[in-house]
Amino acid sequence: MEPTHLTSSEWNVLSCLWDKYPQTVMQLVAALAERAGWAKSTTITTLRRMEEKGLVRCEIVGKGKSYSPAVEREGAVMAETRGFLDRVYRGSVGLMMSAMARRQELTKEEIAQLKAILDEAERRSGE
Repeated sequence: MEPTHLTSSEWNVLSCLWDKYPQTVMQLVAALAERAGWAKSTTITTLRRMEEKGLVRCEIVGKGKSYSPAVEREGAVMAETRGFLDRVYRGSVGLMMSAMARRQELTKEEIAQLKAILDEAERRSGE
């Protein structure tokens, strides 16, 4: 499953689960209290909603529940990136990079990384 858009709350939960899974409800309550300042009830409500949406899987383990992500990080990141590009830059990576470069928000290291990424993309497109 590749979601089209995740809320910030869903990103919080999935980020915890992508780092380590499965996790119990209490492990997630502790992690999300630290990460996002959530109360136990917020975590439980969010998990229930995410399970209904098919974003997480729940397994009964003894007397408790254990959660795992039902979406892959890479798929979620790609969907979110595409949505951002479409909304903000009319789908154009070039427009986004141009805007960042004009504001001088790219470090020399980031520019070198982008060049390497583009060189690799060019190499793969020629195969």
